[in-house]
Amino acid sequence: MNGQKGRAAKKVMVGRRPDREDPYLCRLLRMTMYLTSEAKKAIFTQHGGSEKNTGGAESQIALLTERINHLTGHLKSNKKDHATEKSLMALVGKRKQQLNYLKMYDIERYRAIIAKLGLRK
Repeated sequence: MNGQKGRAAKKVMVGRRPDREDPYLCRLLRMTMYLTSEAKKAIFTQHGGSEKNTGGAESQIALLTERINHLTGHLKSNKKDHATEKSLMALVGKRKQQLNYLKMYDIERYRAIIAKLGLRK
């Protein structure tokens, strides 16, 4: 590491320099910030009853639906983004598991969340 030995050795940064304007990094940061903590709190308050109820089935289903809708919009403009398509399929599977759990244990809550989110036609 730079010809130095012991604790004084420092790693050399290889690749992109963070102090330069990096359009790829800026685009990546914009894509990951679509769902802020305030937006999540609003989803949890609307569907779970309070912003602290993040583990409820309705809250999780609503959050997954929001993420699925965002990725669906992304895939409409980026048809060849296969990694995003794969993650979208994983999110759809997780939401389906949550819906099946809710349907099995409390059919009224299941029907309410389906109607609220407009998942079935």
